Amino acid sequence: MRPIAVVGIGADGWAGLGEHARDAILGAEEVIGSERQLALLASDVTANTRAWPSPMQPLIDELAQRTDARLCVLASGDPMLHGIGATLARRLGAERLDVHPHPSAFALACARLGWPAAEVRLVSAVARPPETVVRELAPGRRIVAYVTGENGAARIARILIARGYGASRFVVLEQLGGPAERIVELTPATWGSRWADPLHAVAIECRAVPGTPLLPRVPGLLDDAYGGDGQLTKRHVRAMTLAALAPGPGQCLWDVGAASGSIAIEWLRAEPTAQAIAIEERRDRAQQAQRNALTLGVPELEVRVGRAPGALDGLPSPDAIFIGGGLTTDGLLAACWKALDAGGRIVANAVTLEGEQALVQARATRGGQLVRIEISHAEPLGAFTSWRAQMPVVQWTAIKP
Repeated sequence: MRPIAVVGIGADGWAGLGEHARDAILGAEEVIGSERQLALLASDVTANTRAWPSPMQPLIDELAQRTDARLCVLASGDPMLHGIGATLARRLGAERLDVHPHPSAFALACARLGWPAAEVRLVSAVARPPETVVRELAPGRRIVAYVTGENGAARIARILIARGYGASRFVVLEQLGGPAERIVELTPATWGSRWADPLHAVAIECRAVPGTPLLPRVPGLLDDAYGGDGQLTKRHVRAMTLAALAPGPGQCLWDVGAASGSIAIEWLRAEPTAQAIAIEERRDRAQQAQRNALTLGVPELEVRVGRAPGALDGLPSPDAIFIGGGLTTDGLLAACWKALDAGGRIVANAVTLEGEQALVQARATRGGQLVRIEISHAEPLGAFTSWRAQMPVVQWTAIKP
C-alpha cells in the first residue's frame, strides 16, 4: 500500500519547497490541489494534475480506494494545521500519509508581527461562518483568523464592530511568504468594506470599546447574553451544570429541552473540539437557539426540532446528556440513560415537584447524586436591600457504570 504524499506549498511556490517535498511531487503520477496551488508547480512536473471538485468528499472517497497509485495532494502551508492533511488523516488514517509541511500562514503572521505563537489563538473561518471568531474575543487577546474570498477581512471587520471591538488592531496579511506579500494595518472601523487579495489572513489584537460586555469562555455568561423568551438555565445554575457535565475534547453533548440553547452553547465555548446537539420541541425556540449560537461564536451547534424521546432517534452517540425540560415525559429519562455508553454522564435539572420526584426515582434506580441549588440575589426593598430568592433547582448527576 503506497502512502499518499501530502505537500504543503506556500505563496512562494516551487522555490519555497524543500528537496523531499519536490521529490514527492516529481515522483507522483497524479497531483491533486486547488487551481491556485497547481499553478505554482514547476514546468518540469510531468504528473497528471487534477483540481479539487466541489464538494471534495467524492474525490476523498476515491483516494481511499486507490492504494497502489503514486499520488500527491497539495495543501496550503502546514497540511496538518487547518487543511486537507488533517481531513485525510481523519478519513484514511495517519499510516496512509507521507506529510511534508510548509510554514503556515499562522506561523508567518506571528513572525511578521513579533507575536509569540503560543500566546495567539488561531481561528479558521474557511468554509464556516465568520462568527466563529466571536468565541475568542476578549480584551488584550491576539487572534489570527483564516478567511476566504476577497471580502473575508471585511466580514470579520463587521463582526468585530458589531461586538464592540471596532477599535482593535486589525492587520490584513496578503500573499504571506510570496513575492507579492503585502501587510496593511488599520482598525476594523477603518477597514470597512475593503476587499483584499483572495489569499489573506487577518491578525487581531482585541481592544473593546467602553461598555462592551465580557464574554469569557468559562461557563456562566450573563443571562442577557441570550435572546429569547426567558426560558434558559440561569447563570449560576448554568455554571454548576456545565461543571457537572465536564466538557471534554471531541465529546458530544445532547441538550434535551434546549430552549435558548444556553447549555449546549457554553459546552461548545468551553471546548472548541466538542460537538453539541440541541433538541427543542418548539420551532421558535429552536430558531432562537441557533441565533444565540451564531451571536456567541459557536455556529457549529446542531439544532433539532422535535419532541424527545422520539427526536433522539438517529443522533450521534452522546458522551454527556443534559435534560433541561420534559423530565416527566414518559420514557425520556430511560431513553437518555440507555443512549449513554459506560462512563457517560447525565445531568438533569428540575424546578417543579413533579420533576423533582422523577429525579428522586432516577437516583433510587440508577444511583448518582442529588443536589438542591438555592440562590438569592440582593435587590432593593423600599429604601433598603433584601434577598430575593430564585426558584430552587434540584439537580441529579450520574455516571453510567
